[in-house]
Amino acid sequence: MKTQQYIDSGILETFVLGAASEEEVKELLYMKAKYPEISEALQQLEIDMEKLARDLAVEPPSGTWYKIAQEINAVIPHQDASPQVFNRRDSRKRPDTENGKDNQYIEVEGESSHMRLHKAWRWIFAAVFVLGKIFLAFAIYFYLENKHTQQQIQEMRTEIRELKNKK
Repeated sequence: MKTQQYIDSGILETFVLGAASEEEVKELLYMKAKYPEISEALQQLEIDMEKLARDLAVEPPSGTWYKIAQEINAVIPHQDASPQVFNRRDSRKRPDTENGKDNQYIEVEGESSHMRLHKAWRWIFAAVFVLGKIFLAFAIYFYLENKHTQQQIQEMRTEIRELKNKK
């Protein structure tokens, strides 16, 4: 009867849906290994959920896959699809050298070591920087105000205690 209560508790459903916590997963895996009824119920639930998903699935419109392929082809540049001819190298040569030069690395020369930005991004970065400083100033101000207010509250509490003790 204990296994039936465990099955009816809903833990199997949360596990199949992926919403179970780590402790629940560990407990379920332990119970599944220990009790074959729970293992069978879990398998049946997975089969039922798969059937339900298959029955409720909505097929996309007929031209959807064609549109997706067209968009991918528009985004990804395609090279000429003609076959390439590879020359066999002399097997005595190292594969990474050709004509006495080492082709393992490509030399890259840059005009400057500074990063270039579009002019609009410069203004955006400047605005973000200025806003960051403004928010920092407000944060410091409100922190100090909060600290001052907390100090005043503490002073009032001590005054109230003193007045109560005098009565």
